[in-house]
Amino acid sequence: MSLANAKVSIEDRGFQFGDGVYEVIRTYKGRPFALEAHLSRLNHSATMLDLTQPYASAEWTNHVLEGITRAAYPEAKIYIQVTRGVAPRDHAYLAEALPTVVMTVREFSPLDRSIPAAGVEAMTMEDIRWGRCDIKSLNLLPNVLARQQVKQARVFEAILVKDGFVTEGAISNVMVVQEGAVVTAPEGSQILSGVTRAVVLNLALSEGLPVQERFVSRSDLYEADEVFLTGTTVEVLAVVRIDGKIIGDGCPGPIAQRLAARFTNRVDSPLL
Repeated sequence: MSLANAKVSIEDRGFQFGDGVYEVIRTYKGRPFALEAHLSRLNHSATMLDLTQPYASAEWTNHVLEGITRAAYPEAKIYIQVTRGVAPRDHAYLAEALPTVVMTVREFSPLDRSIPAAGVEAMTMEDIRWGRCDIKSLNLLPNVLARQQVKQARVFEAILVKDGFVTEGAISNVMVVQEGAVVTAPEGSQILSGVTRAVVLNLALSEGLPVQERFVSRSDLYEADEVFLTGTTVEVLAVVRIDGKIIGDGCPGPIAQRLAARFTNRVDSPLL
């Protein structure tokens, strides 16, 4: 149906409580990238919230492929949202509630090539999110506030810091290069383990680069040889300035460029 005709009840728990989960998937040459990994993460998020999954993976895949075909965009961004459904407002939920499912398919335009070529600027700020960041829930108010500060500061991304250590970006995962090793925060409750993150770490290993999953400090960021972001919409994106401080030589570093090139080759593969 058209966006204008799509309606959700005001008593939907996603609207009332943010009681739901979501995923964002993009296409390359009209094909959804890492769809199985995205659907696996959706299932993980739903399971952690005791939220009934409305479809099995094969059914989700059919819906996504149909949406891409019907939208017929050259490239698309697919948004899936599942809430616990409609019920009279009460914090406790009914186990038998039927989930509300929304999927939108919108045209997607990747970043202009000049942006990754030059690198981007970021700023750090305190990570005030809840304690289960591994669940891709609808509760995004801290991310909203962070992205608004980024917009006002006219930089690209917010790098979140908790108890002195870097967790991730507001819309991305963060990786640093220290003495030739690619270092990023470990999987767990403090980060959302990105699908692109996993792909890039595997590419780094295949390139013979040491990979370390551990937390780094804010000062480690400033002193790193390189810093880069990974994510569905940003791919592999070098950060050349943080909080006004130049990273490395102020240009995208060789490892970020190498992994970005490998990622491009990966998504151009017919085995995508």
